[in-house]
Amino acid sequence: MEFKTLRNIENSFRQIRIYAIVFALLCTGITGSALWWSYRFADRQREKIYVLDNGKSLMLALSQDASVNRPVEAREHVRRFHELFFTLAPDKYAIESNMKRAFSLADKSAFDYYKDLSEKGYYNRIISGNVQQRIEIDSVVCSFESYPYPVRSYAREFIIRSSNVTQRSLVTSCLLVNSVRSDNNPQGFNIEKFAVVENKDIEVIKR
Repeated sequence: MEFKTLRNIENSFRQIRIYAIVFALLCTGITGSALWWSYRFADRQREKIYVLDNGKSLMLALSQDASVNRPVEAREHVRRFHELFFTLAPDKYAIESNMKRAFSLADKSAFDYYKDLSEKGYYNRIISGNVQQRIEIDSVVCSFESYPYPVRSYAREFIIRSSNVTQRSLVTSCLLVNSVRSDNNPQGFNIEKFAVVENKDIEVIKR
């Protein structure tokens, strides 16, 4: 009888130990989950930025890693440079204004190309012939595998005269390096070793 009682007491202690272990594991799991969710919630809250709108109301904005948008900014930088550099009107001041804005996006290689065309009388012929030139960017291929980032651009150039429109195939290459962001250079890149790889006539359309 005493043996049976001792056996029952031993079984009871064993069950209590099992319950205690299960309860401890359950508490540990709940505590770990609570900590994980709290840290995750804190990270999400840090991504939120509240912006004061003209001193009147708060606007919610979301922060984002700047490196995520760099490929998009790189293509936009190159596209903007080409639009400024190759869009010409028969107006000396308009050409100079566009070139000045384009030079803030590139190094001396772009100026050297401009100077070469200028010495050949290209811009004087644009003005005297009342010619307009515009560009349409087809694609900008930028590789971020190496630095500086190599870029190749494919575009079509339209030279509009009173008698005809000449369409040209334009292919350029350059290198992109990181630079300081400013009002004149919002993407924070600079173009180096700019070169025209191809610039040939595709067709001439009479007007």
